[in-house]
This record gives sequence, structure tokens and C-alpha cells, in this order.
Amino acid sequence: MKRIARYLTAALLGLSARAAEPPVLPVWPDREAGSLESEEKVKEIPKGALNKDLPNRFISNVKWPTMTLHLPEPEKASGAAVVICPGGGYGGVAIDLEGHDVARWLNTLGVAGIVLKYRMPRPAESKDALPYPLQDAQRAIRTVRARAAEWKIDPRRVGILGFSAGGHLASTAATHHDAGNPGATDPVERQSCRPDFAILVYPVVSLVEPFTHVGSRNALLGKDADRSLLEKYSNELQVDAQTPPTFLVHAKDDPVKVENSLAFAKALEKAGVPHVLQLYEKGGHGFGLGVHGGDVAGWPARCAEWLKALKPAR
Repeated sequence: MKRIARYLTAALLGLSARAAEPPVLPVWPDREAGSLESEEKVKEIPKGALNKDLPNRFISNVKWPTMTLHLPEPEKASGAAVVICPGGGYGGVAIDLEGHDVARWLNTLGVAGIVLKYRMPRPAESKDALPYPLQDAQRAIRTVRARAAEWKIDPRRVGILGFSAGGHLASTAATHHDAGNPGATDPVERQSCRPDFAILVYPVVSLVEPFTHVGSRNALLGKDADRSLLEKYSNELQVDAQTPPTFLVHAKDDPVKVENSLAFAKALEKAGVPHVLQLYEKGGHGFGLGVHGGDVAGWPARCAEWLKALKPAR
């Protein structure tokens, strides 16, 4: 297990210098990337000894979404890409621990990592539309497919990965999708927003009792959301045969209850969707890639094996 932790740390530190300035793109076309960054709030969080040389920022008050593009070295590129949704309780994004660090790890596997800094939900504003984070995730997936040739990506191998509330966002994208609008003037909107696979790490999945994460639920839909809306975004209730293959990771002692992953896995099994459920006795919440050791440090290696064995979508 120590060897796995050392490998991940070396990969993160080794790639940090080479990929220090990856391109940052706007998710939506009518503003320049970062144009509202002055309104955001950034909190620096100490990381600990294993990767102390890398930043660990939590960004809140996100009003304009961006995609940071981490491409692997051309000779390593597999053609796969993953849109990464950091967690933060729908109040912000752990942009490094659950974003850029993860993209660098994916690059070591030959996979492009696209870190999504998504808008925070504003239930009153998006009452009759899709929640803002879901709009951003869907648009990010469409964008990757629209620019697949430019970025040397196989449009049949575009997945989504999310942690915690970002795991809720990823599971929502996996269960709420469409094939695109072939008549759209915007070529991005012609693309499907269905991910070809999903990776959910200590995810919030359900928004109904008894195992929802109340803070994430209230931030996304508001304290007074009606039952039908809560069920619509309780993603264990939305799984069907079109839900993509999924890899789930959860520790049994996580305050975001493990039943979230158990319920999603059960729904996937019922729908006949291939999946892997990695459960750990201890690990708590927010362990990211598991670089600080313990049993959870093994999940990236197991996930890498799963990714390698995945067949491109037809």
C-alpha cells in the first residue's frame, strides 16, 4: 500500500511542473474564461507531507464555469477522456485534491483529464430549468466530443468522474442525458451529453431520506423542494439500461453514508449495467486519490485496471 501511495505522489509531483499551465476554457461561449474570478473566494488548505508542494484550494462563489484541459503526453495517449467534477457540498469545489491532482493521475494512464469548475446552484434562479451544475457538466461532455479530433480524443470514450457532491453531479449526468440537438446552430449542442462511463468516489447519490446528505440536497434544490423534484435527482431512482458502466468507491465509515453507493450499485445491477463497487472499512470522507495511505490508497490502481478493460461505446 505504501508503494501505491509513493507512486501516486511521484506521479503528481512529477507532472505538476510539466503541466503547470494547462489551458483554461470557458464552458459557455459568451464570456472569456476566468472573467468572473474576482468574485470567487479561494481558501488554501494544508495538504500534509506526501504532496506538500502542490496547492490545495477550495473555491467558492463560482459564477462562471471553466474547463481546465490536462492532455497526456502524445505517446501515452489512449484516446480516452474524463470530465472531473470536484466535490464541495454544492458550495464550492475542491479544485486541486479532487480536480487537478486527479487529472494528473489520469494523464499517467494516457487519459485526458478535464477539470470542471462548475457553477454553484441557485435554486431560485434555475427553478424551472436544469440545475446550473448539471447544465455545466452536460455542456462539458458535449464540448469534449465536439473538439475530440482537435484534442486527439475518441468521442466514444468520454467519461465523467466525481467526488462527494461532485459524485452526485457525475451520477446525475450519467442518468440525465440526451443525444444532442441535430438542428442546433451551435455544433457543441449537436453532441450527445451521455458519458460513456462514470467513476463515483464517495458520492452523494440520493436526495431523499433516509441516507441523503442534507447539506448537498438543500444547496442544490433548496430547503423547500417538493418530493417529485427530490426524487428526480435521487439518481438511484433514475438508473436504466442507458446508464453507462460505473466504478464506485466508498468507505463504510464515511459521513456521506455508504448506502448512497450501495443503492446506486443495486440499481445498476437491476438494470443490467456493468459496474464495480469498491468498499473499504475505513477511509472516511475526502481522501481523494488516497495518497495519505490506508486501504483506500488502492482504489486508483483498481480503477486504472477497470478503465483499461473498458470497451469503447458503439
